[in-house]
Amino acid sequence: MHPIFNMAETLSIIIPAYNESRTIHLILDKVKSVQLIHGLDKEIIIVNDHSTDSTEDAINNYASNNADVNIKYYKHDYNQGKGAALHTGIKMATGQYLIIQDADLEYDPNEYNILLRPILEGHADVVYGSRFMGGKPHRILFFWHSIGNRFLTLVSNAFTDLNLTDMETCYKVFRTELVQKLKLQEKRFGFEPEVTARISRIPGIRIYEVGISYYGRTYEEGKKIGMKDAFRAIYCTIKYNVFSR
Repeated sequence: MHPIFNMAETLSIIIPAYNESRTIHLILDKVKSVQLIHGLDKEIIIVNDHSTDSTEDAINNYASNNADVNIKYYKHDYNQGKGAALHTGIKMATGQYLIIQDADLEYDPNEYNILLRPILEGHADVVYGSRFMGGKPHRILFFWHSIGNRFLTLVSNAFTDLNLTDMETCYKVFRTELVQKLKLQEKRFGFEPEVTARISRIPGIRIYEVGISYYGRTYEEGKKIGMKDAFRAIYCTIKYNVFSR
């Protein structure tokens, strides 16, 4: 038997944004158009990490022209990093479920329901969207970036004893109460290995993984992650699995 669903339940969609004025309205259109399964409502939480372009104007214009969309907007007083923006969004979330959504167009909101299903059907507490499994479309880009992601996942798995295929994925869905209880510290791109390390230690946690598509950006198109972020991820994997338990 499937669980009985509360029609008033909500998915909180956390969108960290830094200098995304060119694409923020496009991703918001995609999020707006998604019809969530089991009648879930949407709460869109945008955290502007002190952008230096017209990201704030783009967000305000979108909100004023789409009064029917539940958008909550927060702005950092100074640039702190993606992880810090996620901390703010997670803290402010009021939905029963929470998903992380980048402000660019690399991930497709139309796949929210694929990620939500294992949780809503009572099988999972956390769901990762893997770019390396399943038959979804993937843009072909950087060989070494792909190798780096797989290596970071391998290192993370060795410490957490999980068998994830894509620890570094943006798309992660949580039961909100679980992720809000975590004492997250990483303010930049160390968020992924830290949150993975911390959730892996929750007694009885049920983590699932589903295949998703990936429409990657080039660095010319605005991709922000570089080699130093990979080294930080390795450091964070060791730190939060060994020295900061």
